[in-house]
Amino acid sequence: MSAPETTPNLSPEAPAGPEPALWTRQRLWGAIGLVALFWAALNWAWLSGALTIPWDAKAHFQPQLQFLASSLARGEAPFWNPHVFAGHPQIADPQSLIASPPHLIAAWLFPRPDPLVGDAVVLASLLAGALALVMLFRDRNWAPAGAVTTALVFAFGAAAAWRIQHIGQVMSLSYFAITLWLMARALSRGSARYGLAAGFMAGLMVLGRDQVALIGVYTLAGLTLAAWLQSGAPLRAIRHSLKPLSAMALATIITAALPILFTLMLAEQSNRPMIDLEGAGKGSLHPASLLTLLVANLFGAAGPLENFWGQPSPRWNEVFGPVDLFLARNMSVAYIGALPLLAIAGIGILMGRAWDPAIRAVSIATVVVLLYALGRYTPLFQLLFGLLPGVAFYRRPADALFNFGALAAILAGYCVHVLATGHAARPARLWQWLAGLAALGLGLGGALALAMHADRLGVAAIPLLASAIVLLMGGVMLWFVRRAHLAAPMAAALFIASVIGIDLAVSNGPSESTGLPTAQYDVLRPDSANETISLLKAGLTRTAAPDRRDRIELAGIDFHWPNASMTHGFDHTLGYNPLRLGDYSRATGAGDHIALPDQRRFSPLMPGYSSLLANMLGLRFIASRVPLEQVDRSLTAASLASGPLRQIARTADGYIYENSAALPRVMVVAEARTVDTGLLLATGKWPEGFDPARTVLLPDPVPPAACEPPKEATAGPASASIRRYANTEVVVEVQSPACGFLVLNDAWQRWWSADVNGEAEPVLRANVLFRAVAIPAGRSTVVFRFEPFAGLASDMAARMPPSLARGLGQFVTSIDALISR
Repeated sequence: MSAPETTPNLSPEAPAGPEPALWTRQRLWGAIGLVALFWAALNWAWLSGALTIPWDAKAHFQPQLQFLASSLARGEAPFWNPHVFAGHPQIADPQSLIASPPHLIAAWLFPRPDPLVGDAVVLASLLAGALALVMLFRDRNWAPAGAVTTALVFAFGAAAAWRIQHIGQVMSLSYFAITLWLMARALSRGSARYGLAAGFMAGLMVLGRDQVALIGVYTLAGLTLAAWLQSGAPLRAIRHSLKPLSAMALATIITAALPILFTLMLAEQSNRPMIDLEGAGKGSLHPASLLTLLVANLFGAAGPLENFWGQPSPRWNEVFGPVDLFLARNMSVAYIGALPLLAIAGIGILMGRAWDPAIRAVSIATVVVLLYALGRYTPLFQLLFGLLPGVAFYRRPADALFNFGALAAILAGYCVHVLATGHAARPARLWQWLAGLAALGLGLGGALALAMHADRLGVAAIPLLASAIVLLMGGVMLWFVRRAHLAAPMAAALFIASVIGIDLAVSNGPSESTGLPTAQYDVLRPDSANETISLLKAGLTRTAAPDRRDRIELAGIDFHWPNASMTHGFDHTLGYNPLRLGDYSRATGAGDHIALPDQRRFSPLMPGYSSLLANMLGLRFIASRVPLEQVDRSLTAASLASGPLRQIARTADGYIYENSAALPRVMVVAEARTVDTGLLLATGKWPEGFDPARTVLLPDPVPPAACEPPKEATAGPASASIRRYANTEVVVEVQSPACGFLVLNDAWQRWWSADVNGEAEPVLRANVLFRAVAIPAGRSTVVFRFEPFAGLASDMAARMPPSLARGLGQFVTSIDALISR
């Protein structure tokens, strides 16, 4: 007896019986070739290097890739990043790309990756997801025309096109598509091998640690549950699924568990606030944005910015009333193409084929995900926010448009398959035609009415006209698809791909949100000749000394500048990242970003650039788009003229200042005092008489160590010299006439350890933010090491019974030692 079918809605096997096989080897390669051809054509603006994916793709992810590549090229572990926020635990950051195999491969192949490398990785990931869906259609014996429809809509529809700059979410979407195909095979065949493959891909998806991945997990679970319920014998289907699902779960855990644990431990120390329902609701898709299903650029999202009149633009708020939303203009575009939309509406909804057992679960998931994206505008999101684990971690339900695009692509492809193969041979009734035309008329009429009421018909007219044209083209193509499929299935696929490709190239093509001139990001090239970068490099070379490693700050120059420190190897007091060490943010005022001068926030402990904490950070050079007194209101022209902080250059990018009071990176101090760190952060009042060159402030008393006289005479004052400064290791040679402390002015984090002359010594939290170790008199070698695996083991052990804790500690410490070697 054959195994029961457990995935009727996603079965990868061709149906038994008289159903003719729609696929041959030639048709499979033809469909793959078509998808690849249109992928290359629609992406040529980026692949040619004329344009590059802008905004977060460059401001955040390109420097991450460059740091990863340069670290690997030097033979260093990329687990700690010294170039932003005075030090950052890169291994625990979901957006560091360390856990992304495609980016790891690119970083290994290209030690100095330019913008095209980063773009190619994300575009290729979408191609991989699209081809996985082609394989799903082939396995299901759904027509090649439907497969090509799904692949193109997946790669170029909805958020996949309009939010291509959000690299992590695009990668999660691609992994979702691949996981879906592999899981369908695993369940249909009862295959542990495919289950392991699906689990590995699911683990990569989960490692995105974003909302797209979360929704993807729930979607896969829902489709599996639906398959069991639809099988006719749920218990038997569950038994048949145990082997592949167990293998999938095992592979997912092995792939994702450790990085997720790192992130959870970092979250305890981070700046991330709790997100409540009201805060999450500000990231909801406004119902009026559903009109972009018909007219992609209705609200002028493609640019220029002054043309944008959708939610929550000033024009919308003025005309229709304020909406308390926090969304970028490109985050609300749901366009999947005219032909796919007509196929879903006509075949799927009006003719009821979306309720076919083969696609029913996908249809339900598509609707649920769209309702989820609407957030606070429907009761569903509030219910899920409190019910489903993980939903409350994220602030923007509109992210679900990524998942909606993928599911709508599958649904549209199935509807094209139904039409092409004659399964919808019964002609539509008159009322169905009328209902469909009325819906289109209402949609287009509503869009026109909104534009006229907002006095934005000049912006909306061309998109409305383009929408009418592509709707007509799509309708005509659907009318002939059955005849074309009977004559030549691959010709039908080509015709369908041409219509969809032209539509998506025009409607979802490069815009100000998705494609800008590559030259605009020259500063993110390691070999950039930018004047500001060159002056900073020269300044850092001039001030270099054995005890110094001066920091810089890039204050509000432009959106893509804050993480340029990773590209050029600068140590920056700030950066661009929504995830930071919490105490560092509280102490310095560091925010997510500093693209604009007014985004620089100070704090009680660092009230300005002339503060003691700025000096302790070693902040030597500051580059600002505007005069510095417009960033730091405590400064005046007079103080800048007479104090240690002075302007030294003016470039096309802004103003460069030097702070001659910046302290060295390493210092030897003779004494310690105990302070209340929380009180210091709150008040910003250093203890009276505190001099960081003589005293270190510690949160806990340090018992006096037995201090023996130095074994050899130590001439001269105390000194410290940096002998090696790597990502995860800092070696300092110390000379001290008496016992004291070595202070390293890098961010303290509990996964750092230290050896003094080969003996382990605790890394103390010094002066609120920094690191210190006790040193003996005489000459010493101090080695600081970042040991995240041992640190994670210690964190986990604190939450476990003692016996388990000891075993875990030994196991993870051995892994840490192996990686260190």
